[in-house]
Parts: sequence; C-alpha cells; structure tokens
Amino acid sequence: MSDFTFVTLQYESGDWDSAPLVPANVIDSVARYTAIPVAPTGAIVPLASPDLLRFPFAFLTGHLPVRFTSAERERLREWIARGGFLFVDDHNHDIDGQFHKTVTEELTRALGPMVDVPNDSPLYRAFFTFPDGPPATGHELNGWGDNLVHKHLRAVMRAGRIAVLYSNKDYSSEWGYHPENKRFLSVDNTKFAVNVVVYALTS
Repeated sequence: MSDFTFVTLQYESGDWDSAPLVPANVIDSVARYTAIPVAPTGAIVPLASPDLLRFPFAFLTGHLPVRFTSAERERLREWIARGGFLFVDDHNHDIDGQFHKTVTEELTRALGPMVDVPNDSPLYRAFFTFPDGPPATGHELNGWGDNLVHKHLRAVMRAGRIAVLYSNKDYSSEWGYHPENKRFLSVDNTKFAVNVVVYALTS
C-alpha cells in the first residue's frame, strides 16, 4: 500500500489555498492515531490534471465563488467514477455565502444531487465514534456567522458510498492551526478528520 497523501485541490476560480495549515494538521492526526502509512507532506493537485487520478482522496475549500471549468468538471466526474473521495468544506461562517451557493451548484451540475448524511452513517464510526453525527465547530457554538449548528453534512452518493462529503461547518478554520498546538486542547478537534480519511480509504 502506498503512503496516504493529503491532496488539496487547486481550482481556477476562487481562493483554493485559503486553509494552508489544514493538511499538516490532518496528516499529523492520521499518523498519530492510525497505522495508515502517511506521506509527511501533502500535495497540491490542479483539479483538471490527470495527476488527480493517482490519489484516492482530495480536499477542496475556499471563501469565494467557485466556477469549475469544463476540464475541471470532466476530470472530477472521471475521478469520482473511478472511486475518488472528495471532502469539500465551506471556509465561511454563513450558510448562504457565495462559496456555499456556487460550489454546491457546481457539484450538483457535475455529479448529481446531494443528500443529507444520516448521523448514524458509518462515517461517524469509521475510527472514532461520534454518536451525534458531525462535531460542531467553535464558530457554530459561539454564534459567529449564521448562528446555526448544522446538524448534518451533505453528500453525493455512489453505490451506497459517500463519494463527495460536503460541510458548511467550516472545519477549515477549526483545523487551521499548527499540529504542535494540539497539546493545548482538552479535546483534539481534528479527530473527525481521521474518520473522514479512514472512511475514504476503506469504504
């Protein structure tokens, strides 16, 4: 088995590189908690590139409007059809923001409708157990943004499996700190990232 590589997707519109500390933090958590062999650094892969087909997992985030090019849309369809897993996180704190509106439109256009992920999904038991579904973020709990705690994540499904996991909970901000700072947390808030990676690699 080749080492797991955390891939950040580069797309032509928007600010794809808005969460530069997330990859190192998730890599640290996967290495810390699991036996999965992990590449020590992540990779940046353009969405339209054939290099994407080499990887089973990718992360996409941003604040600004997203409009896929036709080449990006076709590559995404091909990669998902081959079993790729995409985790998309809205790096804003408002449910009706431009990233949310445009990226969900683009995903639906490319791949079909999204559905709520039930909170008893295997995703929430893939490594750690989250009995109440997706963990809330500090932005939700502190009332920064739309003042909502989003009870469900969304997904594009393929053959009963989550192929695209969509979050408007802003895990990008929640996990955007240096891994060494985990020691200051009473509860490591990146544990859910481990579930996402394990689910992507084993489901």
